[in-house]
Amino acid sequence: MSIELANESGVEVPGDLIIESARFAITAMDVHPAAELSVVCVDEDTMADMHMQWMDLPGPTDVMSFPMDELVPGGRPDAAEPGPAILGDIVLCPAFAAQQAKSARRSFEHELSMLTIHGVLHLLGYDHAEPDEEKEMFGLQNRILEEFYAARHHRAQQQRQSDRDTQLLTNIGFAETARTENAPAEDE
Repeated sequence: MSIELANESGVEVPGDLIIESARFAITAMDVHPAAELSVVCVDEDTMADMHMQWMDLPGPTDVMSFPMDELVPGGRPDAAEPGPAILGDIVLCPAFAAQQAKSARRSFEHELSMLTIHGVLHLLGYDHAEPDEEKEMFGLQNRILEEFYAARHHRAQQQRQSDRDTQLLTNIGFAETARTENAPAEDE
């Protein structure tokens, strides 16, 4: 999976988190693993221009999505195996997202993860123009976001345990012994 991030916003963003959120959502939606995605962070003026040009709405917004290929998650069991595709572009406005996060009492990082997942769902054809569509899309978005955080928490726990194990083995001298035993002899 290829995910490219360009930050043209002038605001420092957690790029690894944005990419990780996108990758998780794409995987959760069963999109071909060789799919390509572009994420661009822009300033409020640029987003306001795009919002007017593409949605005919004034002012900036938090996220916009521009799909490239018609993709559907999963697919039918009797359908041919889908190949890699270009999902499209997600455009984020970090300055707008920061204000939105503050008023909703959420972290900036959470807001960007949520908006990235939201953008991926739009690329896959989900919308929230009608109440039933909104319920489906936001339900799916919240489930993916919850699973994303659970997976991150699990990886962090595993890393902490691994770090403790390594420290314990080093403290009792086993880690040093293991390195010495596995090291090649000087005459080899």
